[in-house]
Amino acid sequence: MSATDTQHHSSDDSRQVVELYTRSEKIYPREVQGRYARLRAATVWLLLGLYYLLPWISVHGQQLVLFDLPARKFYVFGMVFWPQDFILLTGLLLLAAFGLFFVTALAGRLWCGYACPQTVWTEVFIWLERLAEGPAAKRRKRDRGPWTADKAWRKIAKHSLWLVFALWTGFTFVGFFTPITELADKVLRFQTSGWESFWIVFYSFATWGNAGFLREQVCKYMCPYARFQSAMFDDNTLIISYDQARGEPRGSRSRKLAHAELADNKLGDCIDCTLCVQVCPTGIDIRQGLQYECIACAACIDVCDDVMRRMDYPTGLIRYTTQNAIDNKPSKIIRPRILLYTLLLLVIMTGWVTVASQRAPVMLDVMRDRNALYRELSDGQVENSFLLRVMNRSNQAQEFTITASGLAGLNIFGDATVKLESGELGSLPITLRAPRSGIKVRNDIVFTVQAVSQPELTIQETSRFIGPR
Repeated sequence: MSATDTQHHSSDDSRQVVELYTRSEKIYPREVQGRYARLRAATVWLLLGLYYLLPWISVHGQQLVLFDLPARKFYVFGMVFWPQDFILLTGLLLLAAFGLFFVTALAGRLWCGYACPQTVWTEVFIWLERLAEGPAAKRRKRDRGPWTADKAWRKIAKHSLWLVFALWTGFTFVGFFTPITELADKVLRFQTSGWESFWIVFYSFATWGNAGFLREQVCKYMCPYARFQSAMFDDNTLIISYDQARGEPRGSRSRKLAHAELADNKLGDCIDCTLCVQVCPTGIDIRQGLQYECIACAACIDVCDDVMRRMDYPTGLIRYTTQNAIDNKPSKIIRPRILLYTLLLLVIMTGWVTVASQRAPVMLDVMRDRNALYRELSDGQVENSFLLRVMNRSNQAQEFTITASGLAGLNIFGDATVKLESGELGSLPITLRAPRSGIKVRNDIVFTVQAVSQPELTIQETSRFIGPR
């Protein structure tokens, strides 16, 4: 297949060569002011604040959010999750997935425009770039010009800012898996482990590359969400759209031309200033219709509204709307797919809360001795052997006592206490004895494990005591 394709235009019989494989041109998004820009900035500060501050917050000496992989314990806002709580993690992932589907079906790509990590960190890197190299027009002119001392030091300053911020990001990321105060001490003494060093460098490099260089290419070519979002869109989904009926035919005009006189001059409201293209972080022209590259950041809305105000035209030429509204049809918020996503979210959330609230801080597993169902002793008692596996899922070391009930004269023979550190799993052999008289072939019994210092930490498990026929 040829690397180029020739397109013929019958109107002027001219030819345009379109490169199929060409280097991506760098986009220099122009700075924009407006209500959506302020909302996006506030979201960036909020999300980055949570990311960088959460690891430093401790409650009762325990880091608020910590995924302790070596100890197989996940601390999340005072709750401790273990590998046995995998169902809860699955529930959270399902909540996140269906929550994203719900938001997309209702409000389009708001996640992409305001909360996606790629968008958030790209915004910061653009701010730092603007700080070091100036506005977009100056950056474009400087990049196309020859190397000078001014250009060199500005590039060095930009990449230095990027590198410091990326390293801070990588350090914070590892701080969610290694206690961050301990990690900071290791970094200052150059005593981080191989894996800690690897992930700090790797995550820093990924942040530096994705937010500094790839930027919109991640959204266009790497992110799968942009590709399958259309399956969740319908004519009632909130999108950013250009009002063609109002804006066309576009063209420049004098500011003295009143809005009421546009029809007589065969002009629409769009003055063809292309500012909506200049502020777009993915470099698209929203006037060409809905495109998968659009991340719904609303920069084009802010700049277009500003132009409309200067021209003394009504704002909203580019706006958040629905396809039905554009076609002068009623828009519906409540519709089958929204009801379905809402129902799924409620079911998953209810199930998650129910399971999480019933999580016992102690885990008990009772296993019978399969080699001997029972033993008859010379003193007329019957003996059964069990293996109890007890796990301390609380945040501190505990001493547990073990009792058994459900059968007359039932006694535990041997030690019935066990000391376990937080997260420790202990195996305790237990021997039960009961008088021969009065017991059946199969007798239901209950094992109770209770913490000495915290009696509320208790769990029971049912088993069977086997007697002779």
